[in-house]
Parts: sequence; C-alpha cells; structure tokens
Amino acid sequence: MANDTMIDTLNDLIATSKDGEQGFLVASKHAHSVTLRALFADFSADCRRAAAELQDCVAALGGTATTSGTTAGALHRGWMNLRTSVTSADDLALLQECERGEDHAKACYAAAMNTKIAPAVRTLLERQYQGALRHHDRIRDLRNREKASA
Repeated sequence: MANDTMIDTLNDLIATSKDGEQGFLVASKHAHSVTLRALFADFSADCRRAAAELQDCVAALGGTATTSGTTAGALHRGWMNLRTSVTSADDLALLQECERGEDHAKACYAAAMNTKIAPAVRTLLERQYQGALRHHDRIRDLRNREKASA
C-alpha cells in the first residue's frame, strides 16, 4: 500500500510539473523582454526534466506515470492568455501569474515531503523542491523589480 501512496504522490507532482512546463511555455511566448522569454523557456525545460525524473521514479516503483497536467493548470494557462491579451502582454502580469503557479508548486512539493516516502524518493523531491523555490524567488525578485519600475 505504501508504494501506491508514493505513486499517487509522485503522479500529483508529475501533473504539477507538467502544468509548470506548459505555463512557462505560454509565458515565454507572451513576454516582451527577450531576457524573460529565455528565462521562462529555461524554466519550462526544468519542469519538463523534473516530470521525466518523476515518471522514471513511478515506473521504477511499478506504477503507471501520468503524462499530462491538471485541469486547474489548463485553466490557469487560459487565464494567463486572457490576462496578457487584455493587458497587452504586460511582463508584470506574466510574472505575477508565474509566481502564483510557483506558489502552487511549492505547496505541492511541501505536502508531498510530509508524506511517508522512501529515502531515495525524498532526496529527489527535496532537490526538485529546491528548484521550485529558486524559480519562485527569481520570479518574485523580477516581479518586484518590474513593479518598482512601472
């Protein structure tokens, strides 16, 4: 039963990572700043790699890994598309939406690490959680900078 719980937890994180991958991809397409476009594309690739690592972990545990994000993530991307079209693809709006997405990712990783998981899986999740924190903090700092210059 512990394996099933671990697989469910990992599949939730895969969906979260897929949401991040697609969310950052949307942001990279809408950003005005070349620097932000590149940053968002890099973060999208990070999320894609994280999902692949988690999928490998699920397979190693004998489970079937999810391959897509969540409905809530799709709705968030739709909201991001709408918001950026209404605000003329304002980089500040993109940063705010990406920060919201990373707040969600941080919460998902924190919850996952509060479950009973194998030490090797915990090591993977801790590393990925640190990546989510770095993404969040970088976006927050850029948002603050963008807000101050507006």
